[in-house]
Amino acid sequence: MTLPSIIQKNNNQVVEARLKKFYSAINQAVIMAEKDYGDKKVWYQDLAGAKLDGEGNVIEGSSEAEAWFRKYLAPYMKITKIESSSSGVLIVYFADGSALRTRRGDSTRDWDFFPGNVKKCLKGQEFANVARNSVGKCAFPFNFYPAVNSEKWTYHYNKGFEPYKFSWDGSIDTLFKDGNYGCNSSAGSWRQYCTAIIQMNGWKIPKNYPFKVSY
Repeated sequence: MTLPSIIQKNNNQVVEARLKKFYSAINQAVIMAEKDYGDKKVWYQDLAGAKLDGEGNVIEGSSEAEAWFRKYLAPYMKITKIESSSSGVLIVYFADGSALRTRRGDSTRDWDFFPGNVKKCLKGQEFANVARNSVGKCAFPFNFYPAVNSEKWTYHYNKGFEPYKFSWDGSIDTLFKDGNYGCNSSAGSWRQYCTAIIQMNGWKIPKNYPFKVSY
């Protein structure tokens, strides 16, 4: 086995382990929050991140997303730091070096999990929009949207944090090939389904996974 293949094998194992650990931990937190606050469909809210002042600085205490996360989920997880980026996006850092952040500054619906250093993954690019070439490699999309019961949200209704499956038709082939969200390198896809592919394979990166992962 060559050195690059050994390194990639290690990358795969770390990403797999941290994805599985995060999925378990965040959903255990949801269960614990339900014991204290009731049905998640009631206390879930789609909230905005931090506001910025006239000079572009984060206004302390202005993030509704952060206040919500601190109340309902943070008490039940091993967290080292919570902050807002320069664009108002919420970022949560975990004890194992991984991180979670809202994909946008105006919603707690769409999330990205980072098995490693979030800033290294984004390579200094704008935090409000994950660079497309990072998704499925070092940034893994999730969704928490339990309150909406519609066909497109079938795989998220009444669920906890799940790999992004919005508008999924239930076909494994679609997870790879969908033009909008499929885990592929086509110019039109945002690769949102990449996390679901790993989940469907028992939290193991399949041999036909299209990207090399890192952390």
